[in-house]
Amino acid sequence: MKKPLPIGYDNFQQVISEGFYYVDKTLLIKDLLDDNGNVNLFTRPRRFGKTLAISMLRYYFEKAYDFNGNAADNRGLFAGMKIMEAGEKYTNEMGKYPVINLCLKSAKQPTYEMAYASLVDEIAGEYRRHSFILKADCLTESDKKKYCRIMEQKASPMENAKALEFLSICLYIAYGQKTIILIDEYDVPIENAYFRGFYQEMMDFIRSFFESALKTNEFLRLAVVTGCLRISKESIFTGLNNLKIISILNQNFAEHFGFTQKEVDEVLRDNHLEEKKIELKEWYDGYLFGSTEVYNPWSVINYVSETKTSENSFPKPYWSNTSSNSIVRELIDNADQIVRQEIEDLIEGKTIEKPIHEDITYEDIHKSQDNLWNFLFFTGYLKKVSERFDGDTIYLTLTIPNAEVRYIYRHTILEWFDGKIGKIDLSGLYQAVKAGDCEAFSDIVSEQLVDTISFFDYAESYYHGFLVGLLKGCPGYITLSNRESGNGRPDIIMRTPSVRGMAIIIEIKIAKDFEKMEEGCDAALAQIEEQNYEASLYKDGYRKFLKYGVCFYRKECLVKKQLKMSTKR
Repeated sequence: MKKPLPIGYDNFQQVISEGFYYVDKTLLIKDLLDDNGNVNLFTRPRRFGKTLAISMLRYYFEKAYDFNGNAADNRGLFAGMKIMEAGEKYTNEMGKYPVINLCLKSAKQPTYEMAYASLVDEIAGEYRRHSFILKADCLTESDKKKYCRIMEQKASPMENAKALEFLSICLYIAYGQKTIILIDEYDVPIENAYFRGFYQEMMDFIRSFFESALKTNEFLRLAVVTGCLRISKESIFTGLNNLKIISILNQNFAEHFGFTQKEVDEVLRDNHLEEKKIELKEWYDGYLFGSTEVYNPWSVINYVSETKTSENSFPKPYWSNTSSNSIVRELIDNADQIVRQEIEDLIEGKTIEKPIHEDITYEDIHKSQDNLWNFLFFTGYLKKVSERFDGDTIYLTLTIPNAEVRYIYRHTILEWFDGKIGKIDLSGLYQAVKAGDCEAFSDIVSEQLVDTISFFDYAESYYHGFLVGLLKGCPGYITLSNRESGNGRPDIIMRTPSVRGMAIIIEIKIAKDFEKMEEGCDAALAQIEEQNYEASLYKDGYRKFLKYGVCFYRKECLVKKQLKMSTKR
């Protein structure tokens, strides 16, 4: 099997014509035609094949012409694929319609002006793609002038807001066929505007842009819109009674986005990597669309591509490098004590139960913590384990889908915690550590444990990193972690730049139950003496030492010190 995997390629024609490996998803066409939905909104997580699917639909349905008006034949792109065996009812639809194809992800810009300009540029590009119709006699002079204004990005905001509808009218006049409209990443401008602070301005434009083309457009044959979220309360689709929403909760169309187990088995077999099946499943499987379990396709092809070239390669969080984690950060930054505990439970592999509703808005995020869980579910950060219906509400049992997403939670939380520490006033902790105030030392660290999110099953390495993070900002001291000293490695050393100051040695232990915390502190202090941790510091010139035994149990911290401050003479 020599076909390269299409990493970063989302143009169907390029994938097929250049010989890339393609997992056949063409039966999406059959299901769309059978379902007979006029406007179809597919919501799926990022990098689950939506853009490639949109491109595939374009090349199947489009009656395409180049700039000179020469017809193109895309039939060869689909040779040997499943849709070609589905019957004449479906193949007769091939190459029959004018197609408008837009992707709105370029609107992810820092200001409204730049986002709007990006959308206008995208619209103008699609007008240029169909500009051969200006050479025909089918359009009036007035329509041609309007067409050119939009194409040359000289149109008014109102003309741009209705540009989709106008283009579909022009194409109907030129082709004598109703238009298929394909819109990819429709919610990117909205999400970006929310986080950037120009939400309402963008909403006003997007609402007009969609309504004119999808709500009352008599020249529309079929529309397919994709995004991560259904946001019907935004009024983008107000009154659109021909809209069919297919979310990850729906049973139909479930296998067309993401890779099924059968498809992953074929990919592994074709690339002679069958022995990687368990590892790949642990890292990238676990998403549930309807009742169909699917893999993250982006991560699968990246993993297979790397593993083909290096047998010693290991799984990586490919998805975390492409998908915005802003919603995870929103959840963590605003988490109360209950939410923190729920996040800890999830990271440990447990489940939580939450009410789920799809018609939420970005403005609703902070009205309820449950809204953020909704965002996490629909954007792929959580998966459904089971569901129940109570009254008029659906409750889902949720968990983290796989090792890759668990990695995102862990590392996002670490970044969040590092940022938080820089804003916390820890002067009381520093004073307590330098003064030998064990009670204050214990209390402040315990308070910080309660206020953060822990994982790694409370391993010593977690507490070690946690305490280093708290102490590294202590003014007048250099904080060192696991440095060679004496007969072993003390967990933490804090020392003044001048040897005439003081060196503080901290050893950490973990207790299996609360009653054994004091015993753990004593063991830590004994280890400091037995291993002679102060030896190298004494050799450097330090003569004043303070030694702490610190023991942790879950979110409790106990600190004991050597009863007499140590000085060597």
